[in-house]
Amino acid sequence: MDPAFQAASANAGLAARLEVLERKMAALSAPPKPAVEAAAAPAAPPVPAPPQAPIPANAVVASGGSPMGNVAITGDYQRSPSGETKLPVSGYMDFHFNKNRSLPGEFDFHRFVLLFGHSFSDRIKFWSELELEHSIVEGGEEKGEVALEQAYVDFLIKPAFNLRGGMLLSPVGIVNERHEPPAFNGVERPFVETIIIPTTWREMGFGATGDLGRGFRYRAYMVSSLDASLFNAEFGIAEGKTSGFPSSFRNPAKVGRLEYTGTRRLVLGTSFYTGHAGFNMATVNPRVDIYNADARYSYRRMDVRGLFAKTWVSKAKELNNALEQTTGSNPNVASQMLGAYVEPAFHLFPRRRSQDVIVFGRYEKYNTQHKMPDGYTALPQFNRSSWVLGATYKPVADVAIKFDYNFNRNASTVVKPLDSINLGIGWWF
Repeated sequence: MDPAFQAASANAGLAARLEVLERKMAALSAPPKPAVEAAAAPAAPPVPAPPQAPIPANAVVASGGSPMGNVAITGDYQRSPSGETKLPVSGYMDFHFNKNRSLPGEFDFHRFVLLFGHSFSDRIKFWSELELEHSIVEGGEEKGEVALEQAYVDFLIKPAFNLRGGMLLSPVGIVNERHEPPAFNGVERPFVETIIIPTTWREMGFGATGDLGRGFRYRAYMVSSLDASLFNAEFGIAEGKTSGFPSSFRNPAKVGRLEYTGTRRLVLGTSFYTGHAGFNMATVNPRVDIYNADARYSYRRMDVRGLFAKTWVSKAKELNNALEQTTGSNPNVASQMLGAYVEPAFHLFPRRRSQDVIVFGRYEKYNTQHKMPDGYTALPQFNRSSWVLGATYKPVADVAIKFDYNFNRNASTVVKPLDSINLGIGWWF
């Protein structure tokens, strides 16, 4: 194997997960060792418990020391045993207790997600993620959602160039591709990566992935476009994601990400998105552009992550006019939106312990009314900021018991947001 590729594969989450699961399947199918024959009549030999699959050297390791559960983040080429291999089920779940100040608290089994994979050969692999949100789905009043979060086939050609097609997670930001509960601090995902970057954001599409060597890897896709008829003042473009249905390829969007992982304990990333979003509009076809830069760094028992994202919406004035004529209300969509956060976190237990306690603080600034088109006034209640302070206890690396308190602020003197307290348990397997 090429040395440059071998070094770059140190962060190949997909290959690591597949290798672990394939070793487990091999262990399960291995014939048991015969039991020692007793002096009395022979009994059926006991079936030994399958040995735990060793963690491969190229596994992506989370802060608690466990292989990353999200296998959607790379398409890097990795040789596997020849022939077809059926893979067992993986998944992640979380449930929350959320209470805004002066309002009753609510319990919510937020996500129950199962992941199914299959390896047709060492060069053709499939992965999928099926999600149930909010415990129940019924007709009439919306109470929950069953969603295909991702489902794609990888055609592995060579380290620097592989093909991928299906339902794809947009490679923008940190959390959209790495959204399992133990992978991030806080009960809920960051506000910036929910509103400015519309996590969880998936679209139908196809493209290329690869490892360029020297620590550089990329994803580049052509995907279905956002729906501008659903943009608004409070959530910006976030409610415009189609999630694969109804998806339009009339003006397909382009999205890509480049990451650098060549320095130990450091990950640098930058992403872009560009595409027209007017497939549901008769008179205007605005263009959406997103730029994002992010970084993650670990030093001893301290982690730091930060992210910046900016969104541009062209023809915002024409879009607002068209939507107001259609719906009777002004959506007040901005021409520019902005968000950023920084988050230091500290591990209180030494690395040799299987348990861990992480305390963190995150400051977020997110403004969906950053710049308005001519003739429109920014709504100050949507120029927001938050301090999120909390702790995570991990009895094992793959289970996270979380607590945080949110101090929420905005620029309005009339409409004030509520602080909130959140508790949650999340896990993956």
